[in-house]
Amino acid sequence: MLQFISENKYISAQELATLLGISSHAVEKQIANLKDKGFLKRIGTDKGGYWEVNLENRELNS
Repeated sequence: MLQFISENKYISAQELATLLGISSHAVEKQIANLKDKGFLKRIGTDKGGYWEVNLENRELNS
């Protein structure tokens, strides 16, 4: 999931679901988990924003 988001920071949950072959609900759960752990951050609004992937120093940015 992080690979796809790294390649396209504007990717939607529905697009991720299609690429990963899982439900959009499962994608939303995984996104919430990755945000809680500091790997993902949403910049801007749900529709107009983008994802920021953080693979280093995630504890400092939580």
